[in-house]
Amino acid sequence: MPVAESAQFPRPRRAEPVLITEAQPSQAEQHAHRMKRYALTMGIRLVCLVLAAVFYKIVWLMLILAILGTVLPWIAVVMANDGPPKKRVHVNRYDARPDRVLESRPVHVIDG
Repeated sequence: MPVAESAQFPRPRRAEPVLITEAQPSQAEQHAHRMKRYALTMGIRLVCLVLAAVFYKIVWLMLILAILGTVLPWIAVVMANDGPPKKRVHVNRYDARPDRVLESRPVHVIDG
């Protein structure tokens, strides 16, 4: 009489792992992402200020670039202090297959 093995009933494997938690990215990852976003915003500010100095003869363009160069530090600080955005991605969650679910038996409730 053969003994039952898991090799007798091969199950298809999914390519991606099953997500079992709603955990946020680590604090170090969040901090690194905010630092990169802050550095990028401040780099754009620097470019705006340099372009404002280059286009000083075109007053309307110089004013727009100078205002952007003045407002961007405030925006960079607000964005750096903000938390990570909520992600809307389809995740591979565990779904119990009907052939693997335990039987449910009727529950007898005794009222007293």
